[in-house]
Amino acid sequence: MDLQSGENTVDLTGNFERVEARLEAAASLLERAVALMVERDSERSGDVQRIVAAVETNRGAGREAELEKKLEAAEQQIAELRAQVRTHAESGTETRAKTARKTIPASTAQFLAKQGLSTLESLEAGALDAALHGLSLEQRIAVKAQLLRAGVVS
Repeated sequence: MDLQSGENTVDLTGNFERVEARLEAAASLLERAVALMVERDSERSGDVQRIVAAVETNRGAGREAELEKKLEAAEQQIAELRAQVRTHAESGTETRAKTARKTIPASTAQFLAKQGLSTLESLEAGALDAALHGLSLEQRIAVKAQLLRAGVVS
């Protein structure tokens, strides 16, 4: 019987060693799983994101104040320019511009003459539009801009 008990002891010891190896392998897998979970949890934590957002908010406030100052300066400049326009309009600069000599480029004058518009003093909007009807949109805009710069149309 001693022989059988010795064999049983050897079998039990082998079984315990196999179980121990399996438990060690399971423990190492659990440790890796815990490490991964801790890493993921630290990535998901909002602490770092809150700090970054707070820094961006503070930086944006300075930029916002700078933009408000620029806006105020631009509004003041617009008000000054509007006041200058009013004073020039009241002083009669418009009447001097209307009585000034009206000259247009020769090519524009020739084109209008071909369309039957030889006198520029009696130029009406309807007649001008009819004369420019055959041109492309860009060409019409260019001709009207030249006439506007020359003071022929208003």
